Amino acid sequence: MSICFDTQIGSLLDELLAVQDDLLHSLAEKRRMLATADIAGLAAIGPVEEQLVGRLQECLRRREELLALAARQGMPSESIRALTAALPKPQRAMLDQNLRLAEARQRLLRHQSLVNWVLVQRHLIYLSQLLEIIATGGRLEPTYEKEGTVSAHGGLVDSEA
Repeated sequence: MSICFDTQIGSLLDELLAVQDDLLHSLAEKRRMLATADIAGLAAIGPVEEQLVGRLQECLRRREELLALAARQGMPSESIRALTAALPKPQRAMLDQNLRLAEARQRLLRHQSLVNWVLVQRHLIYLSQLLEIIATGGRLEPTYEKEGTVSAHGGLVDSEA
């Protein structure tokens, strides 16, 4: 049974690139919502993110099936890149380009995810400091200390800042 690996890899990469585009758009939209504190928008983006996760899981399932089929056919099966490298040169030219593009987008997705994570962490620090001010009534001694003075000061509550 002859398998047309270049067509299957191409189809998988096309779907992966489409999902990556949608993820980049979703992360940019989420970053905008985080920056503007759009709570309703953040709640509404959840189902969109779940659908994107489902599409990524489908790509992963297809990848695993394709690599298992390659292993049964005696082809390299440790990665899509290795399988692509084993194809004849005319068949792998476009696939190599799409593989490089998918890898570049993956790096960009990691970077954008990190940016959003940092933004969320900054919001959490701000909210934590705000809660401390509310809980202590603006006093420098937190309500959770039994006695003594505060050993560290925060930027929002430190009168010296």
